[in-house]
Amino acid sequence: MNIGVLGGTFDPIHIGHLVVAEEARIKAGFKEVLFVPAGQPWLKLDRNITPAAHRVEMVRRAIADNPHFKLCTLEVERPGPSYTVDTLTMLREQLGNEASFFFILGRDTLAELPSWKEPKKLVQLCRLVVAPRLGSKDLKHLETEIPGLLDKVIQLDMPVIGISSSGIRQRIAQGLPIRYLVPTEVEKYITEHKIYPTSAR
Repeated sequence: MNIGVLGGTFDPIHIGHLVVAEEARIKAGFKEVLFVPAGQPWLKLDRNITPAAHRVEMVRRAIADNPHFKLCTLEVERPGPSYTVDTLTMLREQLGNEASFFFILGRDTLAELPSWKEPKKLVQLCRLVVAPRLGSKDLKHLETEIPGLLDKVIQLDMPVIGISSSGIRQRIAQGLPIRYLVPTEVEKYITEHKIYPTSAR
């Protein structure tokens, strides 16, 4: 049973996340894709993150109409910083050896993998499904730092999706629309709960 795992802060989740998850599911043949909102992202400890309850609810609403997408709250339920290797270890314990895990990430994020917690163990726990990104760097150096890594990589052949959560937050701050950048139900939730501040105009 092949299972995709898409982790992220999802602050907020956007159309780009959903497109990548669906492309990965179709092309790699996943039974399902688990969306895993980070509890306390260790790479973002120096910035304010929207409370987990809001981020989880936005993910729940964004994926509600796709029966192959599932919400996984392991990281928000676990105290302390969120590390992918810990999450994959817990998923392995829960789902057993019959499950094969495929961690979905952007090419830019893959370039940072050597700085993650226990990257060698991480690539033993899963294969990596990599989406293209604008301005991506060459990845050959990764093989030196994590031997065997590139054999575990599946490159997704798909258009580059130039949408980012930070860009969406900036648009909201500037009073600009985010329609078509996030699912309609996510846009409604952001508006109703005033998740992101809007600068006075």
